Amino acid sequence: GKLDAGAAEATLGRISTATDVASGSSGAHLVIEAVPERLEMKVETFRRAAGAAGDGAILASNTSSLPVTAIAAAVPQPERVVGLPFFNPPHLMPLLEIVSAQQTAPWVVEASLEFARRIGKEPIVVQDSPGFATSRLGLALGLEAMRMLESGVAGVADIDRAMELGYKHPMGPLKLTDLVGLDVRLAIAEHLTAELGERFRPPALLRRMVRAGWLGQKSGRGFYLWDDQGARPADRMEDRPRP
Repeated sequence: GKLDAGAAEATLGRISTATDVASGSSGAHLVIEAVPERLEMKVETFRRAAGAAGDGAILASNTSSLPVTAIAAAVPQPERVVGLPFFNPPHLMPLLEIVSAQQTAPWVVEASLEFARRIGKEPIVVQDSPGFATSRLGLALGLEAMRMLESGVAGVADIDRAMELGYKHPMGPLKLTDLVGLDVRLAIAEHLTAELGERFRPPALLRRMVRAGWLGQKSGRGFYLWDDQGARPADRMEDRPRP
């Protein structure tokens, strides 16, 4: 219901699919990977894409926290590798972060800026560092919201409304965590804990929920219960994960 039939058909006409990385990357000028947050998987994906896309193609990672410099170091022509993490939800949020690795060539940053503006995004450029800007700031807020819920400061809906109404965030930190995926946020938190210290240590609540398979919207349950009717807070006593 977001597009009329003509716009939807035109959009689908511009999309093609493939079942392997090489054929999907063949002839591309820009390849953006969005595989799970595992360094070895991202490196292997780029290795397969690099040859198929050609020497002049830009290889961009959607990673939220992994070092783009380490990804670049493992592929041919590392100077063409850049980070392009989209901010969630990407079809609504204007921000596109451009992460310049140690090896990234200036022309790649410039081309990425041009690409961002062409698709209607507002880009920022940051240097490769743990969590970059968006993940680092967003995760700090999300983890603190979880700690507040865990200690009984307020319920799910009220914590989220505090940021939506008080700070004009389009979505509260707990609902955003559901959208991103609790497993994804846990992996990012563990990585940033190793890189930056205890302030990013995941709350026990987050670990228990991931262990239970309550991963957010994609599993139907996280800090909210998700169904065809939308989302409702899952913070009644019977909905809370137990130790």
